[in-house]
Order: sequence, then structure tokens, then C-alpha cells
Amino acid sequence: MSSTWKSVLVVAVLAWTAPLDAQESAPLPPYLKDRGRGVASSMFGTYIGRGELILYPYWEYYLDNNREYSPQELNFTGAQDFRGKYRESEWLFFAAYGLTDNLAIQAEVAGARASLRKAPEDLSALPAMYRESGLTSFETQLRLRLRQEDERRPEIWSYLDVVYPTNKRSPLIGNAGVQSELGLGVTRGFKWGTLTARGSAAYEGASNTRFAIGEYGVEYLKRLSPKWRVFTGINGHETALTLITEAQWHIHRNVFIRFNQEIGLTSNANDWEPQLGILFTIPTARSR
Repeated sequence: MSSTWKSVLVVAVLAWTAPLDAQESAPLPPYLKDRGRGVASSMFGTYIGRGELILYPYWEYYLDNNREYSPQELNFTGAQDFRGKYRESEWLFFAAYGLTDNLAIQAEVAGARASLRKAPEDLSALPAMYRESGLTSFETQLRLRLRQEDERRPEIWSYLDVVYPTNKRSPLIGNAGVQSELGLGVTRGFKWGTLTARGSAAYEGASNTRFAIGEYGVEYLKRLSPKWRVFTGINGHETALTLITEAQWHIHRNVFIRFNQEIGLTSNANDWEPQLGILFTIPTARSR
């Protein structure tokens, strides 16, 4: 057994055997029944409480049969844009910790293997099948709840996301400069589910325009039973739009499996992005 999976197994045992008195809390008001009291994390439909540690190893796949590219973006001669076939398998590890009732930090690291089959009309020196593998990203986030939801007012929250330069010599999967986003979200719980609307402004250090519209979206979360929650939403970045669907299977109060997929709605979005992972929530002495 590899050291990575040994670590995951140890975490699973710790989460499974965590003391129940650290997990008990007061009854939830109706508007919190879908999500609980925690701060929204960047993982769809996932919230983190004070003193909780979230660990989430997962796998994601990208399939896009009309990926826009130009040879010069991949360090070859030619500025014309083409459409190629893109595939990527990505392995990621996400961690988050609840500092207070209204503040959390998180970090994520990812590595991938990707390939681009160039368009038949592309006569540049780019190989017919171009491949890269290695570290793809490292990012950190600060998640801040500005106002908690009550019977009359929605919850308001914000976040600051920073993506650091990685693998600059691999333009297909690497990140040439610092990227950051400052976002704002509004969440409201109803009897029939929980709605969230969010948007952000982005800074891209390696881009000529530097400042742009970041990610935005509308989301719906519903708890069907103690074991199952479902999520759906529309996610956007510039003009790329995707439809997200997700099922969360809670095999234990501290462990759940995420089945997620994104389906491209516009030509410049990936055609399909499935995701599979297992998420552990570990109470600590600061939990309540």
C-alpha cells in the first residue's frame, strides 16, 4: 500500500472514531437544515465549522473536443487560433480549517497528466499529440462570513483566493503568474432547499488585461436524508458556462463521498468534467 493511501486510511479511522460529544450541537433552525452552521468552502455544498479540519483527496478528469489554443501559447510559432482535442487526469488534495465561527482558511495542490491533439488544419511545428505532466497548481483561500443568516436576512460571505505560479515551463498545465480573486456570495435557506448567488473580480498577473470578471454562479443545495445531499448550479468564468450536478453520500457523520460532474454549456467550456473523492471532517478540541 502506498504512503498516500496509508495516510488516507489513518485519516478515515480518526474521523470515524472521533468522540461524539465533539460533534454534537444545538438543533438547527429550518433555514440551516441543508448546510449546517459552518462557513462556505470553495467545494460546492461543503461547509466548515470552528475547529474542524477538512481533508479531501480527489480525482478530476477534463474532456474537451474543441479546446481553443494557438501554437505560440505552447511555445511554438503561430498566432492563429485552432480547436483541438484536450484530455487531462488531475489528482488533487484539498485541506481547510475553521479558525472561528466566521473565518476559515484552505489550501489545495494539484498534479496532472494532460494531452492536446492538434487540429488537422494546424500546420505548425506543434506535435500532433502534445503531452505534459507535473504540478498544475497551488492555491490558498481565506473564507469570511460577513453576516450569519437568520429568520429574516440571508447569509453574506466573502473570499480571497490566490493561485501561485507553478510549472512555468509547461504552458499546457502550468501557471505563469499569480492569479487572485476577490468574491462575494449571498446564501438563503428555504423549506425546499438552499440558494446561493456569488460573483468575483479577478487579477491575472500573466495576462495583458490583468483585471477581469472572475467566477460567478447560482447554486442549489438540498438535503434529502441524513445520508444524501444533492447539489446543482450554473458556474461561469468569462463566457465559459457549465452545468454542475453533484451527489453527496454520507457514509458516516464525518465522512462523505462526492460524485460531481460539470457539463459545458458554451463552446469555450470543457465538454465534461467528472470528479470523484472522499471528504473527511475531523473535529478537534476547538470544535463544538
